[in-house]
Amino acid sequence: MLAEDKTISCTVCETLEAEGERQSHHSEKTIRELLNRMNRIEGQVRGIKGMIERHAYCDDVLNQIASAQSALYGVSKLLLEKHMKSCVKDQLQSGDEQVVDEVLNTIFKMLR
Repeated sequence: MLAEDKTISCTVCETLEAEGERQSHHSEKTIRELLNRMNRIEGQVRGIKGMIERHAYCDDVLNQIASAQSALYGVSKLLLEKHMKSCVKDQLQSGDEQVVDEVLNTIFKMLR
């Protein structure tokens, strides 16, 4: 098992990078945290679908939808933080200032 602060590196990532496809390099701990959150959200969405199938009261369904949206927002915030502290920082240090426009566009989309 990888140490908590060690980044993931594999031949697939190296191959994709060589082909020009960008990859993140988050720690195993970060990946686990993001996946755990997404698994919980997936369960929430399945639960909402089941509520609709069972003709649950609309207000109850809407509250569950709001909860799932909030959970997705939390994942977005966590990923944005990690992105800024690793990917964006690394790109700026290597002289790639276009990353600022890229991340601003992403933030503007998140705020819609």
